[in-house]
Amino acid sequence: MSPDFLGMAGRVVIVSGAGGGGIGTTVTRMVAQAGATVIAVSRSQDNLDTHVAPLAKEGLKVVPVAADAATDEGIATALAAARGADGDLYGLVNVAGGAAPSDWRPSTRVTRESWRSLFAQNLETMFFMSQAVAAELKDQGRKGSIVSVSSISGMNTAPFHIGYGTAKAALVAATRTMAVELASAEIRVNAVAPGVTATPASLTYVEADPERDARAIAMGRRGTPEEQAGAILFLLSDLSSYVTGQTLLVDGGLNLKWTWLAADNTSLFLKDEAFRTEITRF
Repeated sequence: MSPDFLGMAGRVVIVSGAGGGGIGTTVTRMVAQAGATVIAVSRSQDNLDTHVAPLAKEGLKVVPVAADAATDEGIATALAAARGADGDLYGLVNVAGGAAPSDWRPSTRVTRESWRSLFAQNLETMFFMSQAVAAELKDQGRKGSIVSVSSISGMNTAPFHIGYGTAKAALVAATRTMAVELASAEIRVNAVAPGVTATPASLTYVEADPERDARAIAMGRRGTPEEQAGAILFLLSDLSSYVTGQTLLVDGGLNLKWTWLAADNTSLFLKDEAFRTEITRF
């Protein structure tokens, strides 16, 4: 087997949402370790300085770019950096997204503002960044791979988090349709759907509780950013050269047990009882 069996050497990959210190940062490191040049995009310069700059100091081919992937200007900035990088544009990883605690609420109390914000963060950012990269690849006549981060919330129910779950489900639908449209150009489009993963962002909601994890997750523990990044790298690389339009659940078997809801249908992973009470207030 070739030392570059992943096929990443000499390629340029944009990672949108690279600066949070979780999945995006880990993907940035692993893709660069595989031989690619990574355009690491984050709207926070502080996050880039904290989490991404050290990767470049290690000698990895990482180019930190402060830009907001939710805007046309931010997308243009990311593409300009990719054009100026060493290598040929090949891939995109859409990690940017998420939800604020204030967005958790029953469906009867969801506001238009919250709904639109969640779709902007989790669907529009993914779609328009993917659109731009796909257009660039087609203009250059190059094959490529796009991988986006959905969520287990987009693969089943998301009680009291309907806006986020629906946006992540729509991301899966967009992935499937783009995969069909772009297949003739040899551009593959896939997604991963993480389960509960130990990232800085998840600490907002989830504390350590091995007993609960063993009850809710088939493998008995939360995932790591490295485990999510490994699945993303697989879908990005030549190892998955005949895979497109798929969403890979990376959840330790959480979906197999589906016992993570308490008697009131809230997530067992919510650590704050006051928060649980607030979001279930109809």
